[in-house]
Amino acid sequence: MHPEFQNLGLFRLPSGFRGRPGWYVQIWWIVQSTLFAMSPQFMYGWRRFLLRLFGAEIGDRVLIRPSVRVTYPWKVKIGDRSWVGDHVEIYSLGEIEIGRDVVISQRSYLCSATHDYKKVSFDMIANKIKIEDQAWIATDVFIAPGVKIGRGALIGARSSVFSEMPEGMICFGCPARPVKPRLRQSQT
Repeated sequence: MHPEFQNLGLFRLPSGFRGRPGWYVQIWWIVQSTLFAMSPQFMYGWRRFLLRLFGAEIGDRVLIRPSVRVTYPWKVKIGDRSWVGDHVEIYSLGEIEIGRDVVISQRSYLCSATHDYKKVSFDMIANKIKIEDQAWIATDVFIAPGVKIGRGALIGARSSVFSEMPEGMICFGCPARPVKPRLRQSQT
């Protein structure tokens, strides 16, 4: 007989895991697929309004492209003047906090939950992602649950981030590692 690694028949979503009732989640997904996704690119204020309407904390002058996907907006915070690029997936089963003046480039994937592979019931585990002010997440980066990206860090294209990245460092690779300091330019 073979060992049982996972039995999805035993899986149960923890009570209150979504943070809202199922019907509310469905309404958000309909709104996101229509009013949000079909809005013209220049309508950043409209998309900020819709996210705020569904509980997201969105700062001033945040730019979010219409192709961005947000699973549960009520678990998302985005600081002033941050940009979220085309086809970014904000998989907010757990909390995701993005600071001020942050750039999340196109096709990046922020994943704030996983499954407990040690349990046959394949339980869900949510773990907050925090991206501090002035960080730049380049194109097609994967950020795993529980990761913190330090202030001003730059995460290189196509990197996979599974652990904390320090402030002010250029980091890249799979898994991402700090490589060298990011030079600061003083304002004139």
